[in-house]
Amino acid sequence: MNNKKQLSIEKRNSELFLRPRFSILLEKNQQQLLNGFSEVLKSDKNTFRGSVVDNHVFISVSKKDENFWSPQLHLEILENEDNSTELKGLFGPKPQVWTLFMFVHFIIAISFLGFCVLLYTKMSLKEPLVFPLIMIIVLPLIWILLYFLGKIGKDTGKLQMKKLHEFMMANI
Repeated sequence: MNNKKQLSIEKRNSELFLRPRFSILLEKNQQQLLNGFSEVLKSDKNTFRGSVVDNHVFISVSKKDENFWSPQLHLEILENEDNSTELKGLFGPKPQVWTLFMFVHFIIAISFLGFCVLLYTKMSLKEPLVFPLIMIIVLPLIWILLYFLGKIGKDTGKLQMKKLHEFMMANI
């Protein structure tokens, strides 16, 4: 990589998000960055795995360091009109974990709506309301629990996120 330091400004979103995002403005062109990441990720000395597809870079921790909550760093490298580059980063769980997480959220949301309809129907028919009422209370609690589980997972992977970020910063 080029030893000359580049001016960069990093903007991050709030810590509340389960999938933290950031963006960095760089004075390198898009192809230099993509080629640099491609070379480093193919190197045997590299402790991370990854791939470069079009203007996207995907970086993950090594297989031996990987666990269920291990993060992945997705970088999108966009060329600006003034020949500078904007690097947009997104930390998140592996795609399989994120898909499972979203599927469970979807099931809970659909179930909640179904129990709302069941509650309305039972009210209209003047039947006992106990079961749908309990489910309408329990499902949002499960949803909140899932949020905190995701937060625990993010906190578990924080050290690996830091290492991924350091790796990225060393190679831009």
